[in-house]
Amino acid sequence: MLRALMYILPLALTIYAFIDCLNTPEEETKHLPKVVWVIIILLFWIVGPIVWFAAGKQRRASARGGAAGSGWVAPDDNPEFLKSLREDSAPAEQPADDASHLKDWEADLRRREEELKRRERGEETEG
Repeated sequence: MLRALMYILPLALTIYAFIDCLNTPEEETKHLPKVVWVIIILLFWIVGPIVWFAAGKQRRASARGGAAGSGWVAPDDNPEFLKSLREDSAPAEQPADDASHLKDWEADLRRREEELKRRERGEETEG
């Protein structure tokens, strides 16, 4: 089993590095052109992939280590989002706003009830 692992592990590493190199845009490869990196990975099938991962590709900065505006930030970590929540929920305006909504709903309900009563009266007189 260990003998097979000695061949499978470097082969898997080589295949992964080969696919990673092919999927990497040309602008993100470092030190050598992409074609040369593919040749190095395939010819030196144990050392080539290790060198590719160590020096051949530009690594992106982590989310915490990058610039403030780069990458996705969770809403609870985004100060702009939290500020917009505070602006949306102005406590001084809500009670008056809620009261006006309630009055509108009550007026709409009364209107619908009257409409239903008129329909029922109209149906009774026809029948």
